[in-house]
Amino acid sequence: MSHDHSILITESDFARLRRLASHPYLAKELEKAEIVDSRRIPRDVVTMGSRIRFQDDTTGVIRDITIVFPDQAEASQGKISVLAPIGTALLGLSVGQSIRWPFPDESMRTLRVLELIYQPEAEKFIGADARH
Repeated sequence: MSHDHSILITESDFARLRRLASHPYLAKELEKAEIVDSRRIPRDVVTMGSRIRFQDDTTGVIRDITIVFPDQAEASQGKISVLAPIGTALLGLSVGQSIRWPFPDESMRTLRVLELIYQPEAEKFIGADARH
């Protein structure tokens, strides 16, 4: 696991994710996370519920996924649990960032965020701004 700086996580995501912190990789990421108010999270950062396009630079495969809590995971719909290697790796990264991450088959893969298709915080607060 390597990336240059701490990841960004919203306060509300952090509060819910802390309950899953028995998961070793997620716990390590949360330890070094920078916690920010949801209204202040940059619009290009992957948060819980974000739909993203990423590339596995190791295999060249590009996929669109939504990062969700474990009880909402549905791989056939592209809803990937934050506890899955891809979910944990990509959470908190911004568009253009990449991370080397260990996978269950003992390989190390480099994942890169290509596009943030949907971020719940951006939708919520852009809508709120438009009403004022």
